[in-house]
Amino acid sequence: MLESMGLPLPAETLIISSALYCAATHRLDIAWVTVAAVGGAIMGDNFGYLIGNIYGHRLLERHGAKVGLNERRLLLGRYLFRRHGGKVVFFGRFIAILRVFVALLAGANRMPWHTFLFFNALGGIGWAGGYALVTYYLGNEVLKLSGPVGIALGGIAVLVIGGSFLFLKKNEVRLTEEATRAAELEQKGKSRP
Repeated sequence: MLESMGLPLPAETLIISSALYCAATHRLDIAWVTVAAVGGAIMGDNFGYLIGNIYGHRLLERHGAKVGLNERRLLLGRYLFRRHGGKVVFFGRFIAILRVFVALLAGANRMPWHTFLFFNALGGIGWAGGYALVTYYLGNEVLKLSGPVGIALGGIAVLVIGGSFLFLKKNEVRLTEEATRAAELEQKGKSRP
């Protein structure tokens, strides 16, 4: 739960170790470990979303320029979260660094809560439940597989994040213009009685 709220903690390691302990000793029930992992992941992301929703936008507007997030890029972030936020929230759960910040960013970018809740729940069930149950049923084989699989997934994540960064950099002007038009249309819709 704390990792999903934005603290860089080793949640995967905790889930894997708990599931291995269940498999080796049978002193804990894997069903309850899975429920705790899934519940903590979903609740933590919801708290992270609330923190991002309350404080994140103001912090980004006030201090974002220090890290290259000017007003146009913040507008682009809100636009991208509106269009692709569900995918970011779901797949972000499986990428260690993004998992820590995705809920905060979704809240700060004003992603609709009901959309966030749905994709967050799917991601939490798939990630926490998947890790717990796969580890329990594969037992120590997971330890042998986790190194190479982790390296491969890490490499894929670096490629996806790098490719996304290059795409955004190359298309930033076009996407920002689309975001500006969408924001203007939204503003016109709100101003009508």
